[in-house]
Amino acid sequence: MAEALVDLTGKSCLVTGAASGIGRATAVLMARLGARVVAADIDAVGLARLADEHHDVLCVVADVTDPQDVRRMVATAVDRNGRLDVAVANAGLIPLSDVLETSPEDWDRVMAVDGKGMFLTCKYAIEAMRAGGAGAIVCVSSISGLAGQPRQAAYGPAKFVASGLTAHLAVEWAHLGIRVNAVAPGTIVTERVRALEDEPGGPEYLDEMARAHPLGRLGEPAEVARAIAFLASDAASFITGAVLPVDGGYLAR
Repeated sequence: MAEALVDLTGKSCLVTGAASGIGRATAVLMARLGARVVAADIDAVGLARLADEHHDVLCVVADVTDPQDVRRMVATAVDRNGRLDVAVANAGLIPLSDVLETSPEDWDRVMAVDGKGMFLTCKYAIEAMRAGGAGAIVCVSSISGLAGQPRQAAYGPAKFVASGLTAHLAVEWAHLGIRVNAVAPGTIVTERVRALEDEPGGPEYLDEMARAHPLGRLGEPAEVARAIAFLASDAASFITGAVLPVDGGYLAR
């Protein structure tokens, strides 16, 4: 029913971090809703699987920490479709460590991908959208970008960057019809989250997080993708600067 309200027919969409998890689910859903999707990721193997399974999605290997790569993936969408209507800034790392376990190198790497990478994606997407006179950006933040959590010493602050960029860019570019919103997922069963089962403290963390979500479970990538597609669509035409929790009630506690 929710998908029936969202129409992305003919929209030129770029999704980063699209080889797996929320990004992959978003790229697939947007294509199903009629969008012309360019999917970007540094994971060439994962992108190849996506391309094999969904021939209507154009895949581009790109590193969101590299300005030239980000320019190239935006240009790919513009060259293919004549413009860029939607950008989903999703690429990110999710380390699980407290401040004593987090090295300066860990901090720099997370901030490079989750912080700088999101900034660059928004920057060059807005550059393209400005030429077209409108657009919609959806940043993927997190409950960790709105509230404190243990063992999120680098990831949490990086997601505050996503929430902050959303508010500031929404105000800065509204006069050109460019909307900027974000989703704040709770704990979602992505490949990265499944891998926590095999990491020290991971199973306990997942059990704790499932209990912390009032709905009593973790979320699925497709559930976040539906929220992203809504914010990207004309159905959300009067929404900008919002950070939409998709968290099973976590932030409402």
